[in-house]
Amino acid sequence: MDLLRNMLLQRRFENRCRQMYQQQKISGFLHLYIGQEAVSTGSVNAIDLGEDSIITAYRDHGMGLAMGMAPEEGMAELFGKRTGCSKGKGGSMHFFDREKKMMGGHGIVGAHLPLGVGIAFAHKYRGDDEVCLCFFGDGAMHQGAFREACNLAGIYELPIVFVCENNQYAMGTAVDRALSKPGLFRHGYSFDFPSSLASGMDVFSVNKAVRDHVENYARNDQPSLLEVRTYRYQGHSITDPAEYRAENELDQRQSQDAINRLQDYIIQHDLATEEDVTAIDDDVQQTVKDAIDAADEAPFPDDDEIYDDVYVQEDYPFIA
Repeated sequence: MDLLRNMLLQRRFENRCRQMYQQQKISGFLHLYIGQEAVSTGSVNAIDLGEDSIITAYRDHGMGLAMGMAPEEGMAELFGKRTGCSKGKGGSMHFFDREKKMMGGHGIVGAHLPLGVGIAFAHKYRGDDEVCLCFFGDGAMHQGAFREACNLAGIYELPIVFVCENNQYAMGTAVDRALSKPGLFRHGYSFDFPSSLASGMDVFSVNKAVRDHVENYARNDQPSLLEVRTYRYQGHSITDPAEYRAENELDQRQSQDAINRLQDYIIQHDLATEEDVTAIDDDVQQTVKDAIDAADEAPFPDDDEIYDDVYVQEDYPFIA
């Protein structure tokens, strides 16, 4: 039931984010995770949370919530408030929780892949038996940083799993228009990485695949690549109407919705009743509403905090 609650939390949170953007409570970039919740939830439940590290790209709200970030911290960050997870200075693309080892939220396509390698290098250097899951989109795989990161991970035999969230579109470009042959996971073969494919519309498929890659490869200092095929229901960002999709494409994809599939599984296996599921959803929606209320009431950062948290040192003799 925890899996369902977490996926519902992400879905309701993102739906309300869209409304808050329309009400001008949220500004700037906003990339929603609706449709991809099984990826974050299935992955986080396959690692040692608080020990293993996760780094991801700009579609990061769901990952933060999956890792246990308080919804009020996430919403406050989107509102630009001081109580946000990045003190209101990061916004949508820079969710971060050092305690839980969520290492961002990064805004440049593919640029965080070398950072993921650095995190994995630190784990190996310290000998802490911890691993790094490095998430990125299908579009990022076509950046040079992907190959550089994979090459270095292979050279140093680092404890990292590269997880490609293939949501079928790199902004507005369908994945099959950017590949001569299907199967992004095959790119791992060039680096002699164990590489595989999982369904991102099935939380159990994701969980099993990530667990296999973590326990069989990463914990033995073997980098690997996992492609998770999922689907984003919204446009690339909040301003994208997604008119590049085929007619009825979204309806067809939503018929395989991961949350609905999990609800059906729970009810069919007598793990809970429909009333129980409805009660969970109601509770989640209240949690998100409370997060919005808390974000509304929270203060903005003071102007004199503009240079705080930029550098490690606390004084800036070079700044007038």
